[in-house]
Amino acid sequence: MSSSPSRRVPIESQNVDAPLTSSATFLVLRIAEGADAAASVRDAISGMDDIVKNVGFRDLDAMLSCTVGIGSAAWPRLTARRAPAELHPFAPVVGPVHTAPSTPGDLLFHIRANRQDLVFEFERQLLDALGDSVTVVDETAGFRYFDVRDLLGFVDGTANPVGNSVADSTLVGAEDGDNVGGSYVVVQKYLHELDRWQSLTTEQQEAIIGRKKADNVELDDAVAGQKSHKTLATIVVDGVEHDILRDNMPFGSPGSSSFGTYFIGYSRYLWVIEKMLENMFIGDPPGAYDRLLDFSNATTGCVFFAPSADFLGRLADEQLPA
Repeated sequence: MSSSPSRRVPIESQNVDAPLTSSATFLVLRIAEGADAAASVRDAISGMDDIVKNVGFRDLDAMLSCTVGIGSAAWPRLTARRAPAELHPFAPVVGPVHTAPSTPGDLLFHIRANRQDLVFEFERQLLDALGDSVTVVDETAGFRYFDVRDLLGFVDGTANPVGNSVADSTLVGAEDGDNVGGSYVVVQKYLHELDRWQSLTTEQQEAIIGRKKADNVELDDAVAGQKSHKTLATIVVDGVEHDILRDNMPFGSPGSSSFGTYFIGYSRYLWVIEKMLENMFIGDPPGAYDRLLDFSNATTGCVFFAPSADFLGRLADEQLPA
């Protein structure tokens, strides 16, 4: 996303608001030990735009892009710049029934395009450039399902901000001047128990999600008692609603009966996503957790920071302290 006066970001950010695409791969990596491995990673990340151009020229309409996130443990290995104010490892969220686990990850590459072959080729060339300086922790290939629905049958991402509010919701501003134009990123893999979910009536599913299944119309919030997923994931503080940008993708394999949703959320403030997860797993009030979790199990959890494009482009030239 390039800067503009209306967005009030003085430097070029990464494409966190890239258009929805039909294919995506979420690649989480660990960096090998040693200064040489870190140097190789800095070189590869700084030259990533060349890989985008090299692969993307085959079909410019396919909108190939890649957003890079850096984890808290990797940050001091890659740069001498001050770490983002809220950057820290994913904190497990332990509820009365369900847990959001924390899993390892130094780097995130969110690769998007309207052609799976371009996503594949970009990832291949990227991993060739990184070589043995990294190991793959998780690789998940996602796809768009019908009219932007998840495998549970509901439209996903309806609450995303639009227009100029996207930048306000996703990009760090003057509150953290060293990291202006960056964005916090949280990723989680959820595995669905589709058989049990499909045994519910449509009305029961709608009550859990908080929207109509067919036309995506919001249902009224519960006055008392159990809240819907929609309500628990809406964060309002002092009358102000704090949005995040989701680019979730379904993934799965019918042959192995594996069905899931890869959650990825971009936010100006990490605490907003953390509050959403607290509401979902612990409950609001505590104990009244998100009933969607009875059918959807979180298996991973990582926090990253996607710095500005300017930051990434200069990474290889930085001098690190001894």
